[in-house]
Amino acid sequence: MTRAFVFPGQGSQAVGMGKELSESHSTARQVFEEVNDSLSQNLTKLMFEGPIEDLTLTENAQPALMAVSMAVVRVLEKDGNMDLGSVAKFVGGHSLGEYSALTAAGALDLSDAARLLKARGQAMQEAVPVGVGAMAALLGLDIGPVEEVVAEAEKAAPDGAICVAANDNADGQVVLSGHVAAVEAAIEIAKEKGAKRAMLLPVSAPFHCPLMQPAADAMAEKLAEVTIAPPRVPLVANFTASEVSDPETIRKLLVEQVTGRVRWRESVLYMGEQGVTDLVELGTGKILTGMVRRINRELTGSAVQSPADIESFLASL
Repeated sequence: MTRAFVFPGQGSQAVGMGKELSESHSTARQVFEEVNDSLSQNLTKLMFEGPIEDLTLTENAQPALMAVSMAVVRVLEKDGNMDLGSVAKFVGGHSLGEYSALTAAGALDLSDAARLLKARGQAMQEAVPVGVGAMAALLGLDIGPVEEVVAEAEKAAPDGAICVAANDNADGQVVLSGHVAAVEAAIEIAKEKGAKRAMLLPVSAPFHCPLMQPAADAMAEKLAEVTIAPPRVPLVANFTASEVSDPETIRKLLVEQVTGRVRWRESVLYMGEQGVTDLVELGTGKILTGMVRRINRELTGSAVQSPADIESFLASL
């Protein structure tokens, strides 16, 4: 079995995330305390108790998801004596999960990652005024037909309106992002082209599209201030759907992924082509695990988030 460790993105957050792990492992508590200290915020209390409205705010959800992922990684490593470099061939993450992946692989310091994600969340939220942008999920259309949908939507919308495929998650599962008018036009066009479902998403900003350029500029400044080390195993990057280990290239790609497409389907296919047989999702939820078989039926997926999951995974090594 050849594994890749993958890390969830925004949307996986839930009240109570990390609580069971914190209660059972002091190693996990230490991760949460370090994140709290680095942000000068009791993020753990928000994670454990909510309210969900505050936890879902981009600036909170992003570091919270990374914290739980890293708590799982540290418990596996410190309490389970797992060596990530010998167990995984690649790391990868969906959007913000790329920061979790890089932290797990030793390329980013935990405190730096928490501060970067807090800043990333704030910058993405502030990049576009509320009500200007939107995102929509299209189910039942692959990326080729979706490219036709967005091209037609931009023509149908007011001049200069943007609509792009922001997340190519899996076959028949693509997320659009851009100006409200263009995204709404795309929903209607997608239905005409046979989409099983096409619906606006309850998000506060149009992520992973050119409207996020102010956030990309902000992250370029923030990333210039931190040290990025060569990861212990290569990262399969969202922006290129291929592996990267060079720190300066990683820095550049983290900026480009703010406005660029999350090429998750292609990333999973790439890992399979390189011999990966099992994707192990570390952190909150099972969203990436649920996509694995839709992308490549020869791959298996598993999620590791609870103390029982960790025990079972360590026993399988």
